[in-house]
Amino acid sequence: MNAPRLIAILAGAVLLLLLAFSSTFEVNQIEQALLLRFGAPAPGGGLITEPGLHLKWPLIESVVYIDKRILDLESPKQEILASDNQRLEVDAFVRYRIADALKFYQTVGSVSRANNQLASVLNSALRRVLGDATQTQIVREERDALTAKIRDAVNTQAERFGIAIVDTRIRRVDLPQQISEKVFERMRTERGREAKEYRALGQQEAQQIRTAAQRDATVIVADAQQKGDSMRGDGEAERARVFAEAFSKDQDFFAFYRSMQAYDASLKDKSARFVISPRSDFFRFFDNPSGKAAKAATP
Repeated sequence: MNAPRLIAILAGAVLLLLLAFSSTFEVNQIEQALLLRFGAPAPGGGLITEPGLHLKWPLIESVVYIDKRILDLESPKQEILASDNQRLEVDAFVRYRIADALKFYQTVGSVSRANNQLASVLNSALRRVLGDATQTQIVREERDALTAKIRDAVNTQAERFGIAIVDTRIRRVDLPQQISEKVFERMRTERGREAKEYRALGQQEAQQIRTAAQRDATVIVADAQQKGDSMRGDGEAERARVFAEAFSKDQDFFAFYRSMQAYDASLKDKSARFVISPRSDFFRFFDNPSGKAAKAATP
């Protein structure tokens, strides 16, 4: 075999390999393919959704891959004016999938351009739907219903791009920073006022409790003092009665006992000094155990 013929065979083989390589394409599980012939959809719509290896005409047909997963779009925080003139900062997101690959390719062509279009649609729907609701409805009372309205409004507009909205959510609803600071300051002032009222009521009740306790204590002490005085009076009376009975039975012993008590009370303090005559009646039991004065001696 001569060299020119060998070169021709090799060139032909290379050309056949190139044609074979350019006539096949692969579709994986997370995407779908749109087969175009001279920029227009191939006969039959040109949509291929089954994963695997597929054929195409080389040179005249091209393939555009389109994601078939659920995609998401984060909306930047924006300020909304509610129907009650309350300014709110709303943060939302949308999840979507490409339902019509051909319409998607013909209208937006790529995911980045689709996100730009959806961001504009979502912002417009947020302003329109939330602008007709009050702050209370947005934050608490009708949040789910308003979210459903926003999803339906975005889905209606997204159909023009071959997109189906899977979910739309309002992530957060906040007051603007300046308004939040004013609201928090007003709340702090209100809570401070309530705290002062509670403290004043507590002090008033505490004073009432202390007054009642002091009054009860005074009454209890007075009753106890009265009972004590009565019992002491009864005791003194009984003591006097016993002494009287003892005195009536043995006057000498009673006089001796009383004198001993007087000696004990008077002489208990060792530093005590008495300026009194030894012949005084106070010391009569010192000279005579019977307490009677000794008779004077006759000359």
